[in-house]
Amino acid sequence: MSKTIVITGSTKGIGYGLAEEFLKRGHNVVVSGRKQDALDKAVATLSAKHKNVAGCLCDVIQYEDNEKLFAFAKSTFGRVDIWINNAGVAHPMTNVWELPLDVIHDSVNANVYGSIYGSRVAIQGMISQGGGWIYNIEGFGSNGRVMGGLSVYGMTKAAAAFFGKSLAKEVANTPVRVATIQPGMVITDMVTGQYKTPEELEKVKPIFNIIANRLNDVVPWITDQMLINEKNGAVLEFQPRWKLMLRFLTAPFVKRNLFD
Repeated sequence: MSKTIVITGSTKGIGYGLAEEFLKRGHNVVVSGRKQDALDKAVATLSAKHKNVAGCLCDVIQYEDNEKLFAFAKSTFGRVDIWINNAGVAHPMTNVWELPLDVIHDSVNANVYGSIYGSRVAIQGMISQGGGWIYNIEGFGSNGRVMGGLSVYGMTKAAAAFFGKSLAKEVANTPVRVATIQPGMVITDMVTGQYKTPEELEKVKPIFNIIANRLNDVVPWITDQMLINEKNGAVLEFQPRWKLMLRFLTAPFVKRNLFD
């Protein structure tokens, strides 16, 4: 039986990849983003192969936009089975005192308030309809890993991890369930686009080649895990700590290039 999936921040990157994977499996998908041109392009590309896709503008830091997104999905497909808080903002690997204030504000607002607002709206709507699942997409820092240059981003994802665990307890006596996806670091435009020059990106490529993964390796796994998971509060981790440690240990001998 097909489900309806709403994905915030899904005009590119992980969100777009998830939309494509859910559509391949025959489900209804509502993609969203805060820029009309990017949203139109994503919907046009996806709808060329799949009929059960729709798009809705949504800036996740605007509470009313989240409400409109849920209402749009419900009016289009009848209900919302899975709501994915994916929208987020990254920043370059830079010391916090060198980060522009607007970058700090954008990261905190999107990564923290976006998840809170989206979850609040989705829970209220899902209680009314009799149930549903919320998935929060975490990132580097959510499982306690620490790396210099990612202090602000990592802090927002650590906050998201606490929020997800607490939220799962709060919904325990409702028909709503909450779980978390930890995709690890994935090479997307959001990650590489934070670097203003090719030289800046070249400096961080060696570490990315160790800790990161390709989008096409990650999103099919995430999609399948969300569809089969039945555990409230589950943390579905693509790259557990032992795999990352193995990457570091074998890095001198096994060369990876994610930028071909």
